[in-house]
Amino acid sequence: MHSANIFLSPISDYPSRTQLFSPKSPNYPPKSSLGTRPLRKMAFFGGLGSNISATGSGVASVGDDSDTGVGFQTAAEYMGTGGANVGDELVVLFSHLEYACKKIAALVASPFNSNLAKSFSAAAGSADRDKPKPLDIVANDIILSSLKNSGKVAVMASEEDDAPVWLADDGRFVVVIDPLDGSRNIDASIPTGTIFGIYKRLEELDHLPAEEKALLNSLQSGTKLIASGYVLYSSATILCTSFGSGTHAFTLDHSTGDFILTHPNIRIPSRGQIYSVNDARYFDWPEGLRQYIDTVRQGKGKHPKKYSARYICSLVADFHRTLLYGGIAMNPRDHLRLVYEANPLSFLAEQAGGQGSDGKHRILSLQPVKLHQRLPLFLGSTDDIEELKSYGDVQQKVNPGYDV
Repeated sequence: MHSANIFLSPISDYPSRTQLFSPKSPNYPPKSSLGTRPLRKMAFFGGLGSNISATGSGVASVGDDSDTGVGFQTAAEYMGTGGANVGDELVVLFSHLEYACKKIAALVASPFNSNLAKSFSAAAGSADRDKPKPLDIVANDIILSSLKNSGKVAVMASEEDDAPVWLADDGRFVVVIDPLDGSRNIDASIPTGTIFGIYKRLEELDHLPAEEKALLNSLQSGTKLIASGYVLYSSATILCTSFGSGTHAFTLDHSTGDFILTHPNIRIPSRGQIYSVNDARYFDWPEGLRQYIDTVRQGKGKHPKKYSARYICSLVADFHRTLLYGGIAMNPRDHLRLVYEANPLSFLAEQAGGQGSDGKHRILSLQPVKLHQRLPLFLGSTDDIEELKSYGDVQQKVNPGYDV
């Protein structure tokens, strides 16, 4: 873990003619723009003369100009009185979080981000695959600055920091975050993501010293989450979130800077036909997990069809596919972090009708005891998770410490 204060200088080394983020764009939307606005055509469909409807159930539908009254809904509009109605303060917090993620999306896609890696090559070793990468630390700084500027966040706990940061005594919310999951894949242009969870500040702890109350606020059970989400940086930039009333995904329209509701009320299939795991580690797995994988990929499980393997080695990307198509995304080792990864993604899975498990217990029922506590993680379709757990021994406790 590293401090997030000293690593932004490499950005100043970019060529002077290069601007990753337009200096003319407004920092944050005015409060008056956060409410409901009329539905409008999507700019990026303009050449096709198409409209997109984010109403109804299941997936969004695409029509043409003859469809009257059809438009789209931004994330801010959805959170307002026309949708989830989460309250002004949470809308403000989300607008700052969206802003930070747009900056990260631009940074990840920039041809100049390799300059950061060169600047850090002397300091970074290759033995520890979990050491923070330059973009991790820049992303952490971007999010920290945005959340601090929102004025709504009391505590931010990041996977990149040893301890949570107390931001404001009057902030109502606690944010736990993995700023840039899968960053070691960026050089290969493999999808990455940001994962976050939001809690209410525990006011009964306000009398404690800042360091102590920051830690205890960050160690809340996943059952107390009021919102969580991830942002996928891929061929599209997608914000998938839940406020406790279903899981919804918004796609970034780069022409307007808005996140547009494209996948309302996502429902993960009760059973899929895909498993996602690094099965090169098959011989390190316990007997129960080996038996489960052998059974389903032969089509001899409770589902009569043979399962396929799809593994990106990017948690956000593997989970996003699982959320849409069903099946299981898993890491059977004590590797993924309960606070920053397992709880927020399990919240989304449950809100979409799926499950999050450590192979024995419901993830959201676990009480964190350490900020960077690690555990096995199984996310996906309810029937698939239940079938997996029926094999008993599915947690890999032998951990050889893989270098790759």
